Amino acid sequence: MNLKSVAFLASLILVSTIAYAQQTIKTIQINIDTLLNARPVTTFANGKLASWTKGIDGNGQGDGYLTMAAALFNGDKSPHALPDNPLIAPTSLHPAIKLHYNNGDSISSQARYVSGEGEFAFDVPDKKYKGLYLSLTSAEGSSQLLVEFIYKDGSETRSFTLPDYYNDIAQGDENLSYAVHNLAKWGKKDVMAETDHHNIDVLNIRPNPKRVLKRISVKKNKPGFLVFWAATGVVF
Repeated sequence: MNLKSVAFLASLILVSTIAYAQQTIKTIQINIDTLLNARPVTTFANGKLASWTKGIDGNGQGDGYLTMAAALFNGDKSPHALPDNPLIAPTSLHPAIKLHYNNGDSISSQARYVSGEGEFAFDVPDKKYKGLYLSLTSAEGSSQLLVEFIYKDGSETRSFTLPDYYNDIAQGDENLSYAVHNLAKWGKKDVMAETDHHNIDVLNIRPNPKRVLKRISVKKNKPGFLVFWAATGVVF
């Protein structure tokens, strides 16, 4: 076999390997519907605003977010609002993430809040995970989280610090990224309180990729007001 043939064969193998990897790694939006107990986003439904009821700070009573359609209908100029499409595009730091608000929905819960010390847990499809991404905000300071990974063959725990949602993520942080960056926030009656600088963060909790994951439990210490928006997995 001559050198050209060897090079051609090697390129075919490389292309096939990349294509196989792309086919075998996929994104899963984890079902957390039973956990949702807050409505922190004002939507635009049936030609009017459907205002947030349990918000993102002030123990859920201070402020919330608006979708772009809601903010424009509200008369806000060039608002830093949530995108109308709740499917957040992938970046180099996280996969596509599906948040739980919807402009056509005026009543459903959209997130899970934890005020003070508390915890929540959810099942995941029994698979090996390349990454597991929790979309979160912490107001009134950072939140200290203790995550328990329940595998098919045992469990382990790991601690994370989620920064206040006003703070930018430190450059080079391998666990944190943004679902949505630089948002305004709106107080009661959907009056804009601050024009920008608020985020929905994404925390990659990094399960052991060699073990089959079954369930995640998240415990929070007393400081901070936590909102859990979504869970997204990347599986082999």
